[in-house]
Amino acid sequence: MNYKILLLIATFFLLSGCNQENLKKKEINLIFEQKYNNTGFALVYNDKLKKEKKISKKIDNKTLTIFHKNLKKNSFVKVTNPINQKSVIVKVISNKVKFPELYNSVITLRIVEELSLNINEPYVDLVLISQNTTFIAKKAKTFDEEKNVAEKAPVDGIKIINLGSNETEKKQINIINFLYSIKIADFYYKDSAENMIKRIKNETNLKNSMIKKLSKTKYRVLLGPFNDIKKLEESYNEIKTLNFENLEILKNV
Repeated sequence: MNYKILLLIATFFLLSGCNQENLKKKEINLIFEQKYNNTGFALVYNDKLKKEKKISKKIDNKTLTIFHKNLKKNSFVKVTNPINQKSVIVKVISNKVKFPELYNSVITLRIVEELSLNINEPYVDLVLISQNTTFIAKKAKTFDEEKNVAEKAPVDGIKIINLGSNETEKKQINIINFLYSIKIADFYYKDSAENMIKRIKNETNLKNSMIKKLSKTKYRVLLGPFNDIKKLEESYNEIKTLNFENLEILKNV
């Protein structure tokens, strides 16, 4: 009799431990979703990219939707233009689309217009929003309403600045020169940052890595700066071979 009671007690604690472990895993996943963010270039969709096979799927340019390589389908993302702080909530409609590694997402002309992005330099900040919050529930409703309006709107309802106009040429004079760096990672110890620099030099052909001290306990490893998008993309593709999870592109660091 005592043996059966002990067996029941042991089984109860074992199951409780498993449940707690599962709960911890769920909490970890939730925290990851809430904290995911990335700053870098977005690829603005056009049919020419599809014809040239630089992107594997079409996207409706009238919608507030994006392609992303890692985020779950139907996730909601806040996209911000760091230059003017304008932002919009968009929906990830696929994570299986192929496009160049340099870009953190594929966006539509509608998003370019909403954020007043420079179409030649579409620099954006992405933040994943947890779908468990009332905030995203409200935004999801707004997203669906805007999508219905956009689908009924004519194609020429989206206005893109004519890059050949005199007005645009005047504005281009005031644009800051192209200057970006690739953020590899932040480290607590300087020794760790220095080890990362050694690894980059030993395992790649990249020679422009550097450490930037942000505080006594924060050391950032960067590649760059780059004043040409072609060189930036070449270096980005090469550093990607070391399998870093969340490389970012930072402006004027």
